[in-house]
Amino acid sequence: MKILVFGRTGQVATELHAQAKVVALGRAAADLTDPASCAAAIQAHRPDAVINTAAYTAVDRAEEEEAQATVINGEAPSAMARDCAALGIPLVHISTDYVFSGTGNQPWGPEDPVGPISAYGRSKLAGEQGVAAAEGQWAVLRTSWVFSAHGNNFLKTMMRLSETRDALDIVDDQIGGPTPADAIAAACLSMARAMVEDSAKGGMYHFSGAPDTSWKGFAEEIFARAGRRVAVNGIPTSAYPTPAQRPLNSRMDCTALKRDFGIGRPDWRAGVERALTALNS
Repeated sequence: MKILVFGRTGQVATELHAQAKVVALGRAAADLTDPASCAAAIQAHRPDAVINTAAYTAVDRAEEEEAQATVINGEAPSAMARDCAALGIPLVHISTDYVFSGTGNQPWGPEDPVGPISAYGRSKLAGEQGVAAAEGQWAVLRTSWVFSAHGNNFLKTMMRLSETRDALDIVDDQIGGPTPADAIAAACLSMARAMVEDSAKGGMYHFSGAPDTSWKGFAEEIFARAGRRVAVNGIPTSAYPTPAQRPLNSRMDCTALKRDFGIGRPDWRAGVERALTALNS
């Protein structure tokens, strides 16, 4: 099976490379600021399935660059979806918990009303809507708090800070599920293959690590497993202002993915162990 991946060096794309033989396109081969080039790449490669891992992910910078973020996160995947629909190719597209408002304390379901509170969230929602509007065979996989041994992420930041700090203030009123990038890659591959086999499969799905925790709890687990003696002091989001507003509630109901594809929530603590082992090697 030939799987075309948009994205080459990001966390999930790197894990896809490690887990399967895929055709991965970096910016030189498919520039998401030029959506037409993405559609052309699909036409040129004629894969059995497409996985889009590429995105504009600079959440704070997007507040000043919303137009660019919307082209990359909204218009480019929409163009991919239209071309996949025309060719009868299933598309798996990765999205985010940021499409929700972050209110309340109940897990967000795939069909719950969206209400992004940041430019990044609005740009990702535009992509979801464009993918669905193409009316082909598609699956959107919303995920959260992605980490791995690659790229820039919370785990690597905590490990870097622990080299020079013995105490850190970490937000403890944002709650969600840290999600290992290798688990996301495995889920995308499984979904793409199942969709090729069954044209009825697809839709909106959630996938995040279990159990839910705060950023403070996430940091404490990282330091415990890494053997780093760092005191973690919990602070409210209001004490750590950022240009983009963050959702307080990023809990996600992942039962639909288990029901339709047999994919359960991964234990993010085991993912931390894997990432730390990869970093140490």
